[in-house]
Amino acid sequence: MTQATPIPARTANSLAGEQQAVRPAEGYAGDVLPELAHAWITNGDAVLVDVRSDAEREWVGYVPGAVGLAWKQWPGMALNPGFDSGLRAAVPPGKKAVLLCRSGVRSIAAARRATELGVEAYNILEGFEGDADAEGHRGRKGGWRLRGLPWKQN
Repeated sequence: MTQATPIPARTANSLAGEQQAVRPAEGYAGDVLPELAHAWITNGDAVLVDVRSDAEREWVGYVPGAVGLAWKQWPGMALNPGFDSGLRAAVPPGKKAVLLCRSGVRSIAAARRATELGVEAYNILEGFEGDADAEGHRGRKGGWRLRGLPWKQN
């Protein structure tokens, strides 16, 4: 079994030159790497909204301080009817929303919906666990957790 090698977290200063901010996206404000999202959160510019299911956060891990607001509900993965009201309550006017899911796919749909609601919304690339590797395992190819950003597991 191959062990994942953590990618060192970078500072907000190093991020500025590295990313030149945001990757363009269709239907929402853009895509950002986990470190930039973390810098925005730390600076008070954004609210982290974890759109994974409650079960995923419980079993796989969560980001302390994140707003847990499922885009789809487990089991069955039906759209969460409380998403719109939950998002409006979680993200104050003038703050960005950075949306996190497992691998950065569901959070795109959630970012598009947030944008429709008038929220400046960004998808966090790679998600919490990153893409699956050649063996089908997550957590070895990018993601919030692998990049050494704050997270906990129950």
